[in-house]
Amino acid sequence: MLSSKGKPLIITGAVLLGVIAVLALIFIPKFQQRWTEPLGPELGLATRTPTIAAVQVQATNTPAERVNRTESLDQAGQITQPVQATETDEPVPTKAPLCGGPPEMTILALGIDGSEDYLYGLSDVIRVVKVDFVTPRVTVLDMPRDLWVEIPGIGEEHGITHGKLNQAYFYGTPGMGYYDGPGAGAGLLARTLDLNFDLPVDHYGAVNMQTFVKLVDAVGGIDIYLPTDMDGTPVDDKTEDMGYFYAGQQHFTGDQALRFSRIRKRYNVFTRASNQNMVLCALKDKVTSPAVITKIPQMISAFKDAILTDLSPEQLLQLACLVPSLGSENLIFAGIPEELLTPGRVYSPQQKAETFIWEIDDEVIHEIIEEFKAGTLVSDSEGATCP
Repeated sequence: MLSSKGKPLIITGAVLLGVIAVLALIFIPKFQQRWTEPLGPELGLATRTPTIAAVQVQATNTPAERVNRTESLDQAGQITQPVQATETDEPVPTKAPLCGGPPEMTILALGIDGSEDYLYGLSDVIRVVKVDFVTPRVTVLDMPRDLWVEIPGIGEEHGITHGKLNQAYFYGTPGMGYYDGPGAGAGLLARTLDLNFDLPVDHYGAVNMQTFVKLVDAVGGIDIYLPTDMDGTPVDDKTEDMGYFYAGQQHFTGDQALRFSRIRKRYNVFTRASNQNMVLCALKDKVTSPAVITKIPQMISAFKDAILTDLSPEQLLQLACLVPSLGSENLIFAGIPEELLTPGRVYSPQQKAETFIWEIDDEVIHEIIEEFKAGTLVSDSEGATCP
């Protein structure tokens, strides 16, 4: 029998549990909503990549459904118990998407040369990233910024029908006031990629130069081995000094990583893309190091207002969770081969002058993009994968 002193404790505990339950009912749904809400303006485009629901429906309609399902999956999605034989010889899926992600996700990743508030800017770096949560594999396709393309949605009112690929982002920025569709600059660039190359994306992420510097510094800098010297010193009085980087093992701060990534004048855009790939690989190694990986949730929270994206906190954490699972052979960097691009010039009505562009056979670039979408694109060029 309880003493008179014990009864108040039980009553108090019951009241506290009741209060906690009520608070949970009120706040957990709100937290879950914020956790899954996009951090920035959405693209407003229909996804063409398979969702978990679609994969489940497809699996339900296949003969594999007739299997006596006594198997179970571990956290990596691997079957841990044997599957009983059935009358069909069709293979049964053996893996589920890792990290709670969808089977696939395609992301438009942009490096912006513009203001910290993203009101203006050109997309100097344009990468389309195909994330396979099942294999797992990440393929990064570098799209040349100087391709001459048709830009949709602003011609009737503003008379702009064509421009360079990176100008599509610029014309879509809020500061220009040309485009009032979903997704602002990233939205117009996404629609431009879809229109010209049949290259749809699900999400986007844009990082300006100032934020990139802070991100690299936040992880303590990056370590890179340079096989050769890289000269970013000025070639004339109009060229910005990017510095001189000696061959060998280097530790880069955020500012050094940015300047190294922008070196082009003495080389070409393909050298710059290779340098950027080296920085991304080094950043991947640093993020997956024991000293940093546990801080990823805090970093996502700290930088969520400095990066423009329509990904949710949940999706960002899914992507971060996938990174340690990627071997060097499954992080692939690809681009349009240099020998397929021809230098050219075209008259730009907006600039009222001729401007440099890359010319390429339409059928050839579409073949490359179709391989990228199918997940079969590989690159034999140096620096195609992380070391």
